[in-house]
Amino acid sequence: MEGDEETSTAMMDEIYANGVDEQQRRTKAIINGEQLDIEAYASLYSGRTKIMRLLFIADHSLPSMQLEALRMAYDEIKKGENTQLFREVVQKIDGRLGPNYEMDLAWCDSVDRRADQRKEKLENELNAYRTNLIKESIRMGYNDFGDFYYAHGALGDAFKSYVRTRDYCTTSKHIIHMCLNAILVSIEMGQFSHVTSYVSKAEQTTEALDPITIAKLRCASGLALLEAKKYKFAARKFLETGPELGNNYTEVIAPQDVATYGGLCALASFDRTELKACARSFLMIFVIFFACCFERIFTLYFAISIWQTKVIDNVNFRNFLELVPEVRELIHDFYSSHYASCLEYLGNIKANLLLDIHLHDHVETLYDEIRHKALIQYTLPFVSVDLHMMANAFKTSVAGLEKELEALITDNQIQARIDSHNKILYARHADQRNATFHRVLQTGSEFDRDVRAMLLRANLLRHEYNLRATRKL
Repeated sequence: MEGDEETSTAMMDEIYANGVDEQQRRTKAIINGEQLDIEAYASLYSGRTKIMRLLFIADHSLPSMQLEALRMAYDEIKKGENTQLFREVVQKIDGRLGPNYEMDLAWCDSVDRRADQRKEKLENELNAYRTNLIKESIRMGYNDFGDFYYAHGALGDAFKSYVRTRDYCTTSKHIIHMCLNAILVSIEMGQFSHVTSYVSKAEQTTEALDPITIAKLRCASGLALLEAKKYKFAARKFLETGPELGNNYTEVIAPQDVATYGGLCALASFDRTELKACARSFLMIFVIFFACCFERIFTLYFAISIWQTKVIDNVNFRNFLELVPEVRELIHDFYSSHYASCLEYLGNIKANLLLDIHLHDHVETLYDEIRHKALIQYTLPFVSVDLHMMANAFKTSVAGLEKELEALITDNQIQARIDSHNKILYARHADQRNATFHRVLQTGSEFDRDVRAMLLRANLLRHEYNLRATRKL
């Protein structure tokens, strides 16, 4: 009895440790949510996406951050040739940054004049290439036109020009280059259906795919799936992204984004085993043996896939997580059932995530899914749960927690009932013993059926039944 009391006391201490006393128990400090460092954030990107992210921050942040973002966007635009975007930024600044950030008509006229000359030259060159019917020159001509339109902000014309190079591609590398250009412009336009299409076309050209290109395609596909709210598939794409990506795709995404997008999507959609590892050595050996014996390729593929770890032990993804310590720590906290710490990390980074051009629409949904999974996971091991203790662990009120649990119970995500008077959650666990017996019997029946089928096939082959039947015909 004394041993049982000690075990019970240890368990109670662990439950309480998830709540108020968490900070005293653990030496790891929670990183406080700070205002986004716009300059450091913008330095992660290049090209048009850098400007668009700055403008997005300006449209969705406090006035102090807004002016800083507009100032940086103004300076960045003047390094390029997009006069239309420059006029829009000047209009948003509205003279609030002083005379150095007002309309520069001389610069606009100079850029537009050079653009007209450049366009005329490109048209003449392309017409000459068409006359001579040189496929490579025509391809380069359309590609130059695409670069020209993209630099000047005419994304629709840029996309058309890049796609027209498809008919003049003579090598696999040309096709990959065309697909990457089309993907880049499609992401900027928000046409993610085109992104998915051209990622698929590029992946079919396997002989020309290098590790960096594969990583770029994974990221582009992940963004498209994220936009479609297919969070589990998006997480898999980001988790499959290799470290070769580095800073080679800053015109679209930064390595830090891979960690953030992949980590949050995984938390919202993966179960506990997928967050860590999915197999044991014995299971791996057994399944591979089964695959080899019965020549079931899909079983061998399954064996290899379940052996691979998903998030925490994923060596490649760990490199990305090291760039964003907050995401790394909240994933570990979630897996370790330190929900108060996990939710605090989420609360600290939420304001900055809402300023992300790709993630802002999904933050609330992802956060709700993560919180619901935490609530479900917390209740699973227990027959009954004291709502006061659970509210303490999640740093919320008992009334608020009760409403959340009611919604999950109604949605059939938690099998339990609530004693509102005593504030206790009673789980309705299925008869595990009976369910196990049923699963064993079912597995035995399936095994018996498969063995009988194999013996029948062996006997048919032994007596050459198929061969004799063919001869009779």
